[in-house]
Amino acid sequence: MHNPTFLVNENELNKVLRTQKKTGEEVKILFTSTWDDWATALVDKVVEAANEDGPRLYIVNSFTMPHAFVIFNTTKIPNLITIGRVKVKSEDYLPRIYQALGV
Repeated sequence: MHNPTFLVNENELNKVLRTQKKTGEEVKILFTSTWDDWATALVDKVVEAANEDGPRLYIVNSFTMPHAFVIFNTTKIPNLITIGRVKVKSEDYLPRIYQALGV
């Protein structure tokens, strides 16, 4: 399970991306919307299954951070972005997001 962290502004996301660039470790960012029932249900399940010792999962909201959606060309929600050492993977198929998050 993951350790969810809610990002509330663009500066926090920029810090995460800069740190990832330096370290090269895998980072997962979940793009959601408070108006989407599927995304809200997913966030609720992630929070219920939270594990403090698990890998960090950054959760971005479309209301507070609309520019972040433009950065990753996100048009469907929920959307899980996984940034690895070399490539960026985008997943918007809901069953695969649940599987990737172990929920």
